[in-house]
Amino acid sequence: MSRFTPPEVAERLAGGLLSFPVTHFRDDLSFDEPAYRDNLGWLGQFGAAGLFAAGGTGEFFSLTTAEVEQVVTAAVQEVRDVPVIAPAGCGTSTAVELARSAERSGADALLLLPPYLTAATQEGLRAHVRAVCEATDLGVIVYSRANAVYSDETVARLAEDCPNLIGFKDGVGDIERMTRIYARVGDRLTYVGGLPTAETFALPYLEMGVTTYSSAMYNFVPEFALRFYDAVRRRDRAAVYRYLNDFVLPYCDIRNRANGYAVSIVKAGMRAIGRPAGPVRAPLTDLDETEQELLTELIEKVPR
Repeated sequence: MSRFTPPEVAERLAGGLLSFPVTHFRDDLSFDEPAYRDNLGWLGQFGAAGLFAAGGTGEFFSLTTAEVEQVVTAAVQEVRDVPVIAPAGCGTSTAVELARSAERSGADALLLLPPYLTAATQEGLRAHVRAVCEATDLGVIVYSRANAVYSDETVARLAEDCPNLIGFKDGVGDIERMTRIYARVGDRLTYVGGLPTAETFALPYLEMGVTTYSSAMYNFVPEFALRFYDAVRRRDRAAVYRYLNDFVLPYCDIRNRANGYAVSIVKAGMRAIGRPAGPVRAPLTDLDETEQELLTELIEKVPR
């Protein structure tokens, strides 16, 4: 049973930085639950507003449905004071199954990721989201990116049709589209920045009602990630751009060296701080030795 109502989840998420922890694997690529739980305990001391278990940074796309339930259950049992958001995705039937699994695990809300592979019409995307919302009492955050990019009209209709739709996460970066959505829907939803790397978009997105974002770097430099978020919320442009130039943009330069590094670089960051989370699963690849060294050197100079 969830510990927070959908409105409570929405309010909490809107007011702070969001943690998207990696999923720990052993060398044989099996889920390392003890290490995962230990890491959640470490991350919990820094004060994120919500924890998204087995999300994109947590390699949802490489987990079986049974593993997703195992990861979410571990997170719910380990994290007591902030909402735990579980993933749902793939085809509609699988997404519904994952939504019900999240309820069994005691998760507090869902992040609905794009459907698997195929493109769809806006009508089809509405039916997909409605089916998931109707299958659960949990609050649902829809993730707009890749092959599931929602129009302002679609988001507005879903907000009317689905009382438990509580959030919209943007992974597209279309300023006009985001402006249209906020203009039509307003504060009915909580808006989450979901572009890699979210910190680069945080300040301009704040003006469009996006008060929070998913921080991958919170995994390995949590105190810096929170300082950056605080500077954004204060609209301290000087601090934000100093942090961007000194750390975030060089970090993005390493991330941009290969496809899939948005996840791989996070696990590399974990290795750099002495909290390894194991390798990434195929089809992702880990950073090479040179890239790992570059990242380690950058982390050692993280701005204060």
